[in-house]
Amino acid sequence: MEAEVFEQAVGAVGSDFYGVLARATQAWCTQLGQHAVCNRLHRVVARCARWLLQTQDRVGRAEFPLTQEFLATMLGAGRSNVTAVASQLQQQGLIRYQRGIIHVLDRGGLEAASCECYGVIAQETERLLGPA
Repeated sequence: MEAEVFEQAVGAVGSDFYGVLARATQAWCTQLGQHAVCNRLHRVVARCARWLLQTQDRVGRAEFPLTQEFLATMLGAGRSNVTAVASQLQQQGLIRYQRGIIHVLDRGGLEAASCECYGVIAQETERLLGPA
């Protein structure tokens, strides 16, 4: 999209679209900051549970494609760590992981395995943008 077209779509400060864009930007900044703190302070298993929950929220279903390599990159962890964590979550009956497809089996259990960062991000996103 060209800048001029975008500027016309956004409209003036105070327009409805401008407000939505500003709130979405704030939600993204909150998420980014929380991820930085989370990656520094929390264990890989809790970060993985958070990331899986956030992904499920975005795709809107319990099954989605996800490679261990990509998940390792997103978590800032080694692939061997992600393999061990995915295996742990699978043994707990929270997910099923098969050929690059994640199936969330127990969302409540996954929320319990996640750190508080998932709740912080979800609550702030809902406050700014409304329910998903």
